[in-house]
Amino acid sequence: MTQGGSKADKKAQQYGVTPQSVDFNDWYNEVVKKADLADNSPVAGAMVVRPYGSALWENIQRWLDDRFKATGHESLVFPTLIPMGFIMKEADHVEGFAPELFTVSKIGTEELAEPYVLRPTSETIIGHMWSGWLNSYRDLPFLHYQWGSVFRAELRTKAFLRTSEFYWHEGHTAHASEPEARGEVRQMLDIYHEFCRDVLALPVVRGEKTASERFAGAVATYSIEGMMRDGKALQSGTSHYLGQNFSRAFDVKFQTREQREEYAHTTSWAISSRIIGAIIMTHGDDAGLIMPPRIAPIQVVVIPVGRKDNFDQMVEEGERLAAELRALGLKVKVDRRDGVTNGFKYNDWELKGVPVRIELGPRDLESGVVVVKSRNSDEKETLPRAEAVSGMPARLDGIHDWLLARATEFLLTRTVETDDYGTFQQKIEEGHWVRAYHCGDAACEKSIKEDTKATTRNVPLDDAEFFSEAGQGACVKCAQPGAYGKRVIFGRQY
Repeated sequence: MTQGGSKADKKAQQYGVTPQSVDFNDWYNEVVKKADLADNSPVAGAMVVRPYGSALWENIQRWLDDRFKATGHESLVFPTLIPMGFIMKEADHVEGFAPELFTVSKIGTEELAEPYVLRPTSETIIGHMWSGWLNSYRDLPFLHYQWGSVFRAELRTKAFLRTSEFYWHEGHTAHASEPEARGEVRQMLDIYHEFCRDVLALPVVRGEKTASERFAGAVATYSIEGMMRDGKALQSGTSHYLGQNFSRAFDVKFQTREQREEYAHTTSWAISSRIIGAIIMTHGDDAGLIMPPRIAPIQVVVIPVGRKDNFDQMVEEGERLAAELRALGLKVKVDRRDGVTNGFKYNDWELKGVPVRIELGPRDLESGVVVVKSRNSDEKETLPRAEAVSGMPARLDGIHDWLLARATEFLLTRTVETDDYGTFQQKIEEGHWVRAYHCGDAACEKSIKEDTKATTRNVPLDDAEFFSEAGQGACVKCAQPGAYGKRVIFGRQY
């Protein structure tokens, strides 16, 4: 039985977090801190990621890193400092990033002849280096990526979602032709979609951004968009076709098979630590987090239940049980804390979202059973120990499937279609995504944003489980012909 109604309110009070229905923003901030994911930092706009949050990010990195290498990409490491002149070389790039740049103008007491910027993204410095590495078509493709921090000034910060320093990988590739580069862009978008659906249990919609929402300097930007439980959209990953814009700016050219000189076609792509925010806001409930089992730092927590005189013995039994589960490849923790009530431990692990809790007491030990509780259920089950252990992988897969199904149903039921602008405005205000035809004019798009605070999220590609039909209609705002041959997703965003 899942949580809801007054029971959810009681749970929120029990766990000390504001119910989502009362204030989603407060709920989010409280969960981030009380679940020990991150804390405030003495550096304005930056966060401190605590061990539990860091372990989650490490799991995310590990899966993606393996996937990148499996598709032929190689990692490298570039400096955090980028010469200001590099940023200035690509006109759209500098216009897009200028308000967000952190500038270093002095070393010690000496003024620099040319300032540096803290890396907002690395297309420029990578393009500079590629120009020296690339000679012939035989050198291509360059399939590169790096992990690290990037810096973009944020006036209104929110842990994981918008911070002045955040963590990501950034992929950068160079190709001999446009079709090959565009194929790379789609491949990476599909990898992100696979990761979100099959690992994080996040339903996301793949699509192309409108011109006003493109990455600064890109020819085309594609995104995956997820719906949070307050109805807002979160851009959860992006993949960009940069054309020859950065190649021309940084002289990244090569000799073709026909001995002609051409500029490389380049791409870039990224998922950042904001994906942790997506996990929290898609899967959380009034009791706190629900960690997707396939990425959770702790998949099963074992809680020994005993009196003072036999607590150590129960801890030893808990470790033996944990070893049986670890032998199946699971991540398991035994809660060895003494002097803390069982109720406190139960609440603590519920708040942290550990997918499965096992309680092991003296009587359970004598009977050869354990008490099992899945995070997505209010009910406990008493099971034979061997059955609980052998069935744990299937139980975790079941939680993954439940989370994905719940989130998908929420996305679909909170997405509406309309051709009437009054209904459009009403549904956006109520926290829905709206699918509507749009003329593609930037001024019209800006007007919609001013009216509703909603932006175009993307023009969906081919996610048939959501919405992929073709069609032609009049713009919901200005009644001019629609520009994209299908409906565009609008919504308020993080």
